[in-house]
Amino acid sequence: MLLAACALIVAGAVFLTFGVREKDLPQPDAESPVQHLEERKGQIYENLRDLQFEYRVGKLSDEDYQKTKTELQTELAKVMAQIDQILGASPATAKVQPAASARPEPGTVCPHCSAKFDKPLKFCGECGKAMVEGAA
Repeated sequence: MLLAACALIVAGAVFLTFGVREKDLPQPDAESPVQHLEERKGQIYENLRDLQFEYRVGKLSDEDYQKTKTELQTELAKVMAQIDQILGASPATAKVQPAASARPEPGTVCPHCSAKFDKPLKFCGECGKAMVEGAA
């Protein structure tokens, strides 16, 4: 009896696993043609911020810093050119979006070195100091 119940469960599991039809599966979300390039651009910006921080802390020599920074900037330029090519916008004809508000969101502009960032940060990627006045 127990053996028959186990065989029935295994047969049901096999049937359900191999019986899934392609039309029963959910459709994947449509990806933007430049989504992977936008993700890569974000990674390069993050790498540049990390590189700047490590240089200011003293972990990198001037020569290593300049070499790595140039490589990352070259790669960033290539990625941005690919994005412009796919979207069909040339840098000369691209329109600059006006600022949504005159006052920036807290944590996006460093009060010490005035560096600007896309998203709020706890510490400045340029000078390494706290982004909010009075924060430790």
